[in-house]
Amino acid sequence: MGIYSWAWTGLQIDFKSLQNSGGYIADFISRLFPPDLSILDVAWIKLLETIQMSLWGTTIGAIISLPISILSASNLAPWWLRWFANFVQNVVRSIPSIILGLIFVAATGLGAPAGTLALGIYTIGYLGKFYQTAIESVDLYSLEALKVSGASWFQIAQYGVMPQIMPSLWGYTLYMFEYNIRAASVLGVVGAGGIGFELVNYIRGFEYNKATTMMLVLLVVVTAIDIISSQLRRRLEQQ
Repeated sequence: MGIYSWAWTGLQIDFKSLQNSGGYIADFISRLFPPDLSILDVAWIKLLETIQMSLWGTTIGAIISLPISILSASNLAPWWLRWFANFVQNVVRSIPSIILGLIFVAATGLGAPAGTLALGIYTIGYLGKFYQTAIESVDLYSLEALKVSGASWFQIAQYGVMPQIMPSLWGYTLYMFEYNIRAASVLGVVGAGGIGFELVNYIRGFEYNKATTMMLVLLVVVTAIDIISSQLRRRLEQQ
């Protein structure tokens, strides 16, 4: 309770201002409707770009995350190597996706390439930790059996660890792909391409009806991907 009291005190919530905020919220929401369906074609094109950014960003991040997670696992790597690999993950996780977007916009200019690279780096911080958790949860007896039989470190990782964790790795990767679609829309704030870029432009131009169309299209696709990825994760867990 002491922690919650400390957190509540730090928030300094003014209930009087909240009581008077209902009218402002209702006014803003009323401006969002009805959606302007005349930009539906633009919305779908930008949505496909967002999915492409998420697909490549997740793939790049997953490829880099796997060796980092192996080097950071307590049952595979020495302490000094674990410390360095975990430090790399912590550094990446401490950088907000918006900052990564700004960095790559400065490097490659406005558009999807900057967003894709930002998502790739952003993914490393989280998939690396997810993969590491999966690796550290493998059956230790099978690893010991391989060590006793004279297997090398690489053989232990290849034959003792990877077969046990592959369903979990695929599940985590699918979840990250789904999450990155939402993250890609946020990166549009800094001009890193995708549907978020158009969404922010409409909001800045006070074209709220068009912004609503963008959000509705994103909602439909995110919901569909969530259903599909959930089914795929369940199938992988049953293997």
